[in-house]
Amino acid sequence: MQFFRFFAVVTRSSTPHTRAVSTHHRRAFGTSRTAKMADITSKPYPAKAHAKRVVEYIRSKHPKASGVLYVEGRMTKLLEDSDEPEPFRQRRNFFYMTGCPLADCYFIHDMDTSKSTLFIPPIDPDSVVWSGLPISLEEASKTYDVDEVKYSTEVNPTLAHLGAAKPKNTAFAIFEQVSDQITFLEFDDKNFSILKEAIEECRVVKDDWEIATMQKANTISSKAHVDVMKKVKHAKNERELEAELLKTCIAEGARNQAYQSIVASGRAAATLHYVHNNAPMEGKLNLLLDAGCEVDCYASDITRTFPINGKFSPESRAIYDTVLKMQLECCKILKDGVLWEDVHTLAHKVAIDGLLELGILKGDKDEILKARTSVAFFPHGLGHYLGMDTHDTGGHPNYADKDPMFRYLRIRGKLPKGSVVTVEPGIYFCSFIIEPFLKDPAHSKYIVKEVLDKYWDVGGVRIEDNVVITEAGYVNLTKNCPKDPDELEKIIASS
Repeated sequence: MQFFRFFAVVTRSSTPHTRAVSTHHRRAFGTSRTAKMADITSKPYPAKAHAKRVVEYIRSKHPKASGVLYVEGRMTKLLEDSDEPEPFRQRRNFFYMTGCPLADCYFIHDMDTSKSTLFIPPIDPDSVVWSGLPISLEEASKTYDVDEVKYSTEVNPTLAHLGAAKPKNTAFAIFEQVSDQITFLEFDDKNFSILKEAIEECRVVKDDWEIATMQKANTISSKAHVDVMKKVKHAKNERELEAELLKTCIAEGARNQAYQSIVASGRAAATLHYVHNNAPMEGKLNLLLDAGCEVDCYASDITRTFPINGKFSPESRAIYDTVLKMQLECCKILKDGVLWEDVHTLAHKVAIDGLLELGILKGDKDEILKARTSVAFFPHGLGHYLGMDTHDTGGHPNYADKDPMFRYLRIRGKLPKGSVVTVEPGIYFCSFIIEPFLKDPAHSKYIVKEVLDKYWDVGGVRIEDNVVITEAGYVNLTKNCPKDPDELEKIIASS
């Protein structure tokens, strides 16, 4: 799922990966690739390893750093004007440090002793009547990869003890994620900037547990996509297909979606962030399905485009083949250290070749690339990091870039080994985007409107896979989701 903004400028930490941290990250993508996924995910979430990695990052910036890392989970909050709680999803940075999905929790990590302490809510007798007994201290100690579990009433006394134990201690916390009742009075220094940066940078490279969990999410999502393909020919409305997708994900144990699904039929597929999912489908050519579940807070993100009646129209097949070639050619050059801007540029070059061959574009391909005319048909970035967020941290986008071909890239710079990225090229026929290009002589001289007019009903074609970057290439987590056009037609036609 690759969304972009025309007007908003998003800012994030621009701190690049340091060489020391990059080296540590490279070790994180371990050698146990042959281990079974179930064996890996049956083990506790690797919270201590994550805490160690975060400490290493902080000390790469502040070599003498000493003290504690303090992180809060998300607190229970009621819906406005209601006694019902808001849907709960754990704070990503807290989950990264603990693997704990519970509400109203706290975490302290002693940087010098490497001791991790998780604080969970004490038993509230009134809530037991409605919700049952919560997890006990003993159960939590066995479940989570921490050294000690205490009740949340012990957070401030523990902080006071740790702060007074050693002079020149620093409390590292995340700005605006510290509850009012928490105090760091015994600490000589407080740092509210580096911890968020450290966690977000460390999250870029995944360890085996994280990759295995994302593989599980992708396997479930792939099955859900295929089930939608089998139903698409008989569906009357997009909402029926969204229901089919959710049905499969829930039945397979993934109740939560990583993001709101895009179920776009016909010309609606040219709207990148189409979320209505309620339009009738009669007489339309294709369906673009962008959807993925999450498992244990880790996301999948798959897009497939396929013919509603089981047979691509000639125009749809021509665009599909071009987009598929864009993706396959880009994947060929993926590996540790590849510059993402180079991969994105290659996608545009392949798109231009395809559109020239179809007669939608005319002229010299190098001049078209230089003019950025291809942005009219491929306006978004090639992909993004994937993890606990669909658009995961650490990409360092630059939405102020004046080059329209790179402005909406969610990743800038080199891809490290062990990172998980989406590769999602697309070609779209969106009048809102293309019309200004047709009115601009600098671009219109390259566009053949008479040929273009034959393709509006194609809407848009996007193909998206999730891949793990390796030293020499990549591993496709989405390989179970069909994308060969002949296979797609066969699945739909035989349903």
